[in-house]
Amino acid sequence: MKCPHCLVEFHADVIWTHLGEDADGEMGIEQYLCPNPDCKKMIFYLVWGVSWSSSRLRGMTGMTTDVKKRFLVYPKGSNRPPVPPQVPQNFAEDYMEACVVLPDSSKASAALSRRCLQSILRDVANVTPGNLANEIQQVIGSKTLPTHLVKALDMVREIGNFAAHPTKSEKTGEIIPVEPQEAEWNLDVLESLFGFYFVQPEILKSKKDTLNKKLKEAGKKEMK
Repeated sequence: MKCPHCLVEFHADVIWTHLGEDADGEMGIEQYLCPNPDCKKMIFYLVWGVSWSSSRLRGMTGMTTDVKKRFLVYPKGSNRPPVPPQVPQNFAEDYMEACVVLPDSSKASAALSRRCLQSILRDVANVTPGNLANEIQQVIGSKTLPTHLVKALDMVREIGNFAAHPTKSEKTGEIIPVEPQEAEWNLDVLESLFGFYFVQPEILKSKKDTLNKKLKEAGKKEMK
């Protein structure tokens, strides 16, 4: 897992603390200690649906689990990578807020990430304003994006339509909500777009400037 404090990947034993049982099943605290010597901070998740053994002792380790829901309790925030400094503040703020609210509301996170995406498409990709699905189709049709981003955006469009128009399950008749995995996908796509529109151009510009400086010093023609 990735430490939400220092964002370093680690493997550590989990400690379970049983809290009780409600309609959703057994409840407990999932506890970790980040082994990174520069961090060494505690991490706590509130979990439902834990499959406990017959023992109910506190501080058990190595329990098998069948977790239905998991919420990061401490630290409060996002365990996603920080926004690259090349990303403009207005896009970064929407993205970071979408990350922070994800554990509490996947719907709120998806709404924020779609707004961020729409802003990027309008302000950077220069699509004609409309609904998000149409704007995604415009940028796909422009053929300015690599194939992997085209496919990723197409999935966002499907998820967005799915979330905007409540859909009933054909088997149960129940309204199908936005799932956390779908909201996570929106954030993954935004990260990729940040790289394409903001990070990579700055990296290439920096390399070009360095090369031109060397060419100039050597009395050669600079690259345009």
